[in-house]
Formats: sequence, C-alpha cells, structure tokens
Amino acid sequence: MSTVSTASSLVSQSARTVPIVSPWPRISLVTPVFNSAKYLEQTIQSVLSQNYPNLEYFIIDGGSTDGTLDIIRKYAPQISGWISEPDHGMYDALNKGFSRTTGEIMGWISATDQYQVGGLAVVGSVFRDLPQVEWLTGRPVLFSEEGMTVEVGAVPRWSRERFLKGANRYIQQESTFWRRSLWQRAGARVDDARRIAADFELWVRFFRHAQLYSVDALIGGFRSHSDSIGLQDMAACHRVHDQIVAAELAAPGLESARRFRRLHRFFQSIPKVRWFWNRYVFAPLYNRHAPDLPPIIRYEKDRWILS
Repeated sequence: MSTVSTASSLVSQSARTVPIVSPWPRISLVTPVFNSAKYLEQTIQSVLSQNYPNLEYFIIDGGSTDGTLDIIRKYAPQISGWISEPDHGMYDALNKGFSRTTGEIMGWISATDQYQVGGLAVVGSVFRDLPQVEWLTGRPVLFSEEGMTVEVGAVPRWSRERFLKGANRYIQQESTFWRRSLWQRAGARVDDARRIAADFELWVRFFRHAQLYSVDALIGGFRSHSDSIGLQDMAACHRVHDQIVAAELAAPGLESARRFRRLHRFFQSIPKVRWFWNRYVFAPLYNRHAPDLPPIIRYEKDRWILS
C-alpha cells in the first residue's frame, strides 16, 4: 500500500524574506526517509525555513512505522509532494523522488541532516550568477546529535585526478548541488543497487564531465549520530570507495592515477617509508596549488567571484 500527496510550494511567503535581484533558479530537493521520526522534523524545518522563493521539495518514505508519517502529514501543505511505500533503500527512494522533480538545480538532504541558514540562497545565487559552474559544494559542517553546529571545516578543493588518487575522498553530500544537465549526462540516476557509498559513485561519474567548485560558504551539514550507516563501518565504506575507483581507473587516459595508487599501496606496506610518502607525496595532493584545481567561489562586494 502506498500513500501519495502533492501540494504547491510556498512562494509568496518566501519572496518576502529573500531579496530577488533576478529570477532564482528552481532547486529540487528530495529527502529519503525510513523510521527517522527522531530527526525528521528538524530536517524539514531546516528546508522550509530557508524561505527560498523557487523550491521544489519531495519526501519519499519507505513505509515507516515510528511516527514519521505523522510528521510528514504535518508539513504536507508546505512541500511539493510525498510518497510512503516499501522501497529498496535510500538510493531507490532518491531515484523515485528525482524522477518527480523539474528543477534546474538538484540535491538531496537525508532525514537526519540539516541546512544552514541561507544555504539554499547561496546555492541558487551561485548557479544563477556563474553559468560555468555545473556542480558545487560548500564548507564541510558537522552537527551534533542534538543538531548543534560543532565543526566547520576549511574550504576543500578537488580535481578529478586527485580525487581518483585518493585525496579528499569525502565530498559532503549535504552541501553538494548540481545542474540537471550534468545529472542527465552522468546517467540521471543514483546507483540504487548499493547500500552505501552511492553518492561517492555519483561523484565519480560527475567528475567525468565537469569540475567540482568549492564555495567559501555554509550550505548544509552532516549530523553525527549512532544510527548512521556510513559511520557504523568506515572500513567497509572505504573498501567500496576503492572498488568504485578501481573500476573507474580501468578506463583509458588515467594511467597517472593508476600508477599513483599502486605506489601508494606499496609504500603503505613499508613502515620505514610510509611516513615520508604520506607527508611529502600524498598529503600535498589535498592543497598543492596547480592548474588542475578550479578556483574557489567567494562572495565579495555583493557578488560571487572566482578567486
């Protein structure tokens, strides 16, 4: 049995609080959820309180039995639609949700995580003002289990080759958004055969087509909590990452990254040289300035610039 509901986004209320300089691109958000009544309301409130003037927001529930549906029904008039029916996990729910969206800009927020105040305005205005940006991410942010912002990271930077070599493997999904045109070129779906790390696999596909730009701003954050699937077994998550990268490196044109990863594995097995390799060869991949890194997006003098 499934439940489906739709409603219009609240645009007039949003427009009162976000200054409209020019049309804001439509942002399509999906929240996949299953038995997350403990955190879901904070997640929904963090989305709706953005007051973003052109928002499309769907919640896809996998048949929850813990009070989640009561929370969804409470906010149903303020969202674009929701579904409750059995599914094959979070990534299946995401594909269901994204198939219903129409926005130019896309992203998802899990039922335990949150956005920072004004985060969607950052996303919308960057994509509006910088047409060369096809996907972006903000400063990594960590929330406590209670929902407090407890850690804000430095501005990370990526290139495809460095990512495949193993540097900066964590692209914070909660702060990452992309254009629909990139989504379509990369296959237009999340790999729902996976239980973990399908976001990582999606980033690998995105990197085939576009640079990832970092924004020096707060967009969203990850809530650290005991029920997190990814945190329960980080070693298993890293093994999946390595399998995904190995499959990608089988393609032609990535010989340098293949050689680097072989050397990295070799030197990790030799204690006497491991420290030297990690400090002087591997660590510089994270921040060493070179033409392969795209510029950082910063807000200066009332506009976004590439610096």
